[in-house]
Amino acid sequence: MKIAIVPYNPEWSAQFRQIADELKVILKDVHPTIEHMGSTSVSGLAAKPIIDVAVGIASTALLDKTIAPMTGHNYIYFEKYNSVMPLRRHYVGLQSGAPIHRFQSVYTEADKVPHEDIYPHKRVHVHVWELGSPEYLRHIAFRDYLRAHPEIVRQYAQLKKQLSVQEWEDGNAYNSGKNDFIKQEEAKAIVWYKATAKSRSIKNGE
Repeated sequence: MKIAIVPYNPEWSAQFRQIADELKVILKDVHPTIEHMGSTSVSGLAAKPIIDVAVGIASTALLDKTIAPMTGHNYIYFEKYNSVMPLRRHYVGLQSGAPIHRFQSVYTEADKVPHEDIYPHKRVHVHVWELGSPEYLRHIAFRDYLRAHPEIVRQYAQLKKQLSVQEWEDGNAYNSGKNDFIKQEEAKAIVWYKATAKSRSIKNGE
């Protein structure tokens, strides 16, 4: 399968706000902090037209309390990824009118995921972590770093466009093609994020 990369769309911010409002209701019992992350959160960056959302909750003990509310609102739960990232819960939301009945509500370790069938219908990826955990902060740091470094955005967009012309087994394989670049820049992003923490606090009036 090919991964479609499209020019930045200003509507992505509005789409995120709508999704965030929905998630605040769905996950009200765990009092989520909800942030836009990933490429669609960076102005000017070409991306897959799928919104990525970081949900922060108070404790890892609450992770499994998100499963029933999310699957009960037609989100697909990828339990099979828990073996790789046990401190995250990962969900996919589909576009309005998508044939949700064709897909399982939960994909376990034993299940084969029909990635190619699901992909065209994806609306949002939801990643749930403990708020302030290393994985949560890594994604927020990388987002803010990209927003502050347009040359890195240009390089990242160029890489994604190059990868988009290739055939991939699934989105995970495509992500592996970006891995070296992302790991290199994420390391810089975390240093930058920590170094600029004080100035952000002053700007936010903290």
